[in-house]
Amino acid sequence: MPGLIAAAAVIVALALLAAILGPILYPDATRQEILDALLPAGAPGHPLGTDQLGRDIWQLSVAGARSAIAGPLVIALGSAVLGVLLGTLAGYRRGVVDFAVSRWSDLLFALPVVLVAIVVVGVFGAGYWLTVALLILLFSPSDIRIVRAAVLEQSARPYIESARVAGVGSGRIMFVHILPNVLPLVVTNLLLNVAFALVALSSLSFLGLGVPPGSADWGRQLADGRLIMADNPAAVWVPALLIIAVACAVNLLGDWLSERYAARGTAEGPDGGAER
Repeated sequence: MPGLIAAAAVIVALALLAAILGPILYPDATRQEILDALLPAGAPGHPLGTDQLGRDIWQLSVAGARSAIAGPLVIALGSAVLGVLLGTLAGYRRGVVDFAVSRWSDLLFALPVVLVAIVVVGVFGAGYWLTVALLILLFSPSDIRIVRAAVLEQSARPYIESARVAGVGSGRIMFVHILPNVLPLVVTNLLLNVAFALVALSSLSFLGLGVPPGSADWGRQLADGRLIMADNPAAVWVPALLIIAVACAVNLLGDWLSERYAARGTAEGPDGGAER
């Protein structure tokens, strides 16, 4: 198991490195060379061959890591911020605030993410960052529910009662005393959301609703590569394997952090050891 986690960490690190350096190393990855079109893997100068437009599959895959990974990271972070703000308010304030936030999250949670994204982006026009903003909203219910439940559990503990008696303000109690004890759950769910967002955003790009045509992106590569599978299978299986590998690696890291947090909570006992 430690070896598997180490391998997952290496995959994630390499993906992040490609996302940062890819467009710098290969600024012309989307340049078309029609005379070099449909070269097979192993061709001179093209280790993974080229697509129907003569674009190098290796360069396109490395440069495409930025749009494939940046979007899911923004989606997960944005969803986590919404979850922390709304979930903390709902769990601590309760009453009308809790009812309104809970019903809102229930409504969003009931919606099929990819289908809603297809409809909305199709109506208002395809766009990468519009898709990212929409997915932030659609991914937030899981964060809201997790944070709300954790805040409800923390609010009943003695250290919160002591803070209230001491006259500590509600804002300080929520975001200084309670939030640090909830953050491990937020981080764990953030990693899981990155994996889910990667698959969702790549699916939308595959359908033509993410990045614009001709962009370096793994989902777009899948859409373009499926037309030339017989000529150069690498055009399809390379981006497909990258999506699967990175999503699985991030998921494994999220599960590992979740297990470590659960084990720490059990070891600390019902009163917890991180109360402030």
